[in-house]
Amino acid sequence: MDLAEWVAGSNDIRHVDDALRDGFTRYAIRTAVASGEVRRVRRWLVRATAPPRLIRAAQVGGRVACVSAAQHHGLWTIDDGRLHLAVSPNASRFDAGAAIVHWNAGPVAPHRYELVEPVVNALVHLADCRPFDQALATWESALRSGRVASDHLDRLPLRSAAARRVRSGASMLSDSGIETIPVARLRRLGIRVRQQVMIDGHPVDGLIGDRLVYQVDGYEFHSSAEQRRRDIAQDRRLTLMGYTVVRIDYRQVLFEWQEVESEFRHAIAMGLDRDSGVRTRLRRQPSRSS
Repeated sequence: MDLAEWVAGSNDIRHVDDALRDGFTRYAIRTAVASGEVRRVRRWLVRATAPPRLIRAAQVGGRVACVSAAQHHGLWTIDDGRLHLAVSPNASRFDAGAAIVHWNAGPVAPHRYELVEPVVNALVHLADCRPFDQALATWESALRSGRVASDHLDRLPLRSAAARRVRSGASMLSDSGIETIPVARLRRLGIRVRQQVMIDGHPVDGLIGDRLVYQVDGYEFHSSAEQRRRDIAQDRRLTLMGYTVVRIDYRQVLFEWQEVESEFRHAIAMGLDRDSGVRTRLRRQPSRSS
C-alpha cells in the first residue's frame, strides 16, 4: 500500500507520526507531498477529498466539536450552519472566521491524533452552546443509538451545570429528535407530558393529561404513504375512543412552534386533556410552504 492509499483509509487525513509508526519513511512522505498525492497541513497528511471541517481542525490544532462533532458521529442534530471547533484552553488565539470555538475541555481526554471530539465531549459542548431542547434531542439520540450508555453518563463528573441539567432530563422514550423537542418545550411550560403511552395497542408520541394525544410526523419515521395511512387510521380509532388528537409535523415543530404551542394552550383551557365532555379531533394542516 502506498502512502496516499493509507491516508485514504482514515477520512483522507492522517498524522505524520502515525505514518512513521506504520512504517512509512520520511522520504516516502516527502515524495508523496512532492507528487501532489497528499499535502501537508501542519503535521497532517491530507488528500484532496478530505472533509473540509477536518482540514480546518488540523489547521488550528484543534478538533471538530459540539454540533459538528455530533453530526460526524451520526447523531440527530439541528444544523446551525456553523463549524464548531474545540481547542486547548491554553492554545494561542487565532482567526476563527465563521467558526464557533469551544475553549473548555470535555470530561473525556481525546487521543492526541483525533480530529473529532469524543461523543461525550460533543454532548457537553452542545449543552453549553445550544438551546436546552436541541441539546436534549442530541443527548437522547446518543443514548438511543448506543453511542453512550446512560450509566456511563450518570457516573461522569460534569462540571457544566447545563450538561447536568440535560443529563437529568434525558431518556430513551423518543423515537427521534423531532419527538424530543415538543416534550421539552411543553414541560418547560409546566405541562405534564407522558411519552409512549400504550392506547388501543399502540404507543402514542405524547399524552397530555388523560385525553389529549399528540403525534409527531418526522421525516425519518413517517414519510411513506403506507405509514401515513396507518397514522390516519390510528387517529380515527383514538377519536372514536374519546381522545383529542393533534398531529404536527417536522416543520411545525421547528419553525411554527409558537402557533402550535398556542393551540395546545387553548386545548388545555377547553378541558380537552381531561376525561370529561365531548371530544373533538384537532388536526394541524401542513403549512403551504412545507
